[in-house]
Amino acid sequence: MSNSTTSATSAPSSSEFRCIACKSETQNPGAAFRCDGCGDLLEVVYPSWSTAAGLRAGKLDPAALKALWRQRRKSFKPLDRSGVWRFRELLPAVDSSHIITLREGNAPLYPMPSCSREVGIPNLFALHQGMNPTGSFKDTGMTVAASFARQASFSWVACASTGNTSASVAAYAAHGGLHSLVLIPEGQVAWGKLSQALDYGAFTCQLRTDFDGCLRILHEVVQRTQIYLLNSVNPYRVEGQKIAAVELLEQMDWVPPDHVIVPGGNLGNCSAIGKAFLEMHQLGFIERLPKISIIQAKGANPLVRTVRESGGRHLVAVHAETAATAIRIGSPASWRKAIRVLEATQGTVEEVTEAEIAMAKAEIGIDGIGCEPASAVTLAGLKKLRTRGFVNSAETVVLILTGHLLKDPDFTIKFHSGSLFSTQADQAVLLGQRRAPIAVDANTDAVLRAIDSLGAERPGV
Repeated sequence: MSNSTTSATSAPSSSEFRCIACKSETQNPGAAFRCDGCGDLLEVVYPSWSTAAGLRAGKLDPAALKALWRQRRKSFKPLDRSGVWRFRELLPAVDSSHIITLREGNAPLYPMPSCSREVGIPNLFALHQGMNPTGSFKDTGMTVAASFARQASFSWVACASTGNTSASVAAYAAHGGLHSLVLIPEGQVAWGKLSQALDYGAFTCQLRTDFDGCLRILHEVVQRTQIYLLNSVNPYRVEGQKIAAVELLEQMDWVPPDHVIVPGGNLGNCSAIGKAFLEMHQLGFIERLPKISIIQAKGANPLVRTVRESGGRHLVAVHAETAATAIRIGSPASWRKAIRVLEATQGTVEEVTEAEIAMAKAEIGIDGIGCEPASAVTLAGLKKLRTRGFVNSAETVVLILTGHLLKDPDFTIKFHSGSLFSTQADQAVLLGQRRAPIAVDANTDAVLRAIDSLGAERPGV
C-alpha cells in the first residue's frame, strides 16, 4: 500500500540542507550528500523552527501535535500505521504518492527486570528497534530516504553494508518498485542478513575489502551513474531514524529518561537520536535532555579513540575487528555528528570486549528479549558506566537495541555450544550463561532427571 495517501492536519515543515562543518546551506545536496565547499556531511534543517513566528506559521504546537499523533494510532491509513510517518510534521515534505512504507517504527519499549537486577538500576528499559519489518533500526530511515529517491525519479538505489542496511535497502526498493545494488565486504556479513538482501532481489556484490572500502567504491559508483545513495550519509536517512527518539518519548509520556545508551558503528543512529532530542527540546516538547552515551566494541572503537586521543577534534580511524558485525566499522562517516551529540547532551563513550558483548547478549536474552551482538554493547557498556559512577541507581536508563536476535543466529548457537571463544579464560567467564541443549534418552524419566540436574525445584505436578 505504498502509494496510498492520507490528509495531514498539520503540514510538514519546509526544510533545506546545511553543512555540519562550515554551516553553508543549499537546496541541492548532490549525489554524494556532501558540502560543495568543505566536503563534509549535510544535515536537514528547518528554518522556521528557529523563530517563534515561524513555529506559529508551521503550527508546531506541542500539545496539539501530541494529541494528533496519539489520535493517528487509531487510524488504518498506511501513513498513520507507520511509526515514522505518523510523526510527519517533523519530517521533510514528500508527496504521499511516492512514500514507500512497510509499517516501520512502532518499536516497543520493554522493561528489563532481570538486567535491572544485574546492574542495580530499577528503571531500566530497552527500545527494541529490531522489531522493525526487516529486523533492524535501518527501516526507520530507509522509508524516508527511499521515498525521496522515488520522488526524484530514480530507478536504482544502492548502499554499502555490513548487513542490516543491505536488507533494508533491498526490501524498500522491492516494495517501491526500484532496483537495488548492495556492496558488502566479503566474508564479513552474517548470513541471516545477507539472506534477506538476496530474497528481496538485491544485486549483491561481495568486495574483497572492508566496509569502509565498500563505501568508498559506492561513492564513486553514484558519481558516475544514476543510482541513489542510501547509506546514512544521506541526511534523509537520519531524519527517519530520529523518529525512534520521538516514539520513545511518547511511550514515556514525554518525560525523557536520564540516559539513552546507543551502539556505535557508522554513528548515524546515535546522531539521529541525538538530533531528535535536541529538536524536541528546542520545540518545547520536553523540558530537559537525556545524556546520550555511545558504546563501541574494543576492536572497532574509532569514536572512543577519537574522544580520548584527540578530544573529538579529528577522527582516529582503526582497522575494525569484532564479531558484532553491525558495528565493524573503522572510519565512521558521521563521527562529527556523534561528537556534537555527546557534547550537547553531556554524554560519554565506552568500549567493551568481545566476551563482555557475549555475556550481555545472553543476559538480555534472560529477559525474553533477543538482540544481535551489536545491540548488546549497550548493556555491556552500561555496566562500565555504573562502575565509573556516570550512571547511578536512581536514574532511568534506556538501551537502544538496534537489531533482532535472528540477524545473527550463528553467534548465539556458538555461544551456547561453547565454540564462540577459544581461550579458557573467556570460556570460564561465560560458562554460567551458556544454555546448550542436553541430549537425553527418549523417555519421561530421563527428562525428569535432566530437570532435577539443574538443581532447581522440580515443577509442581
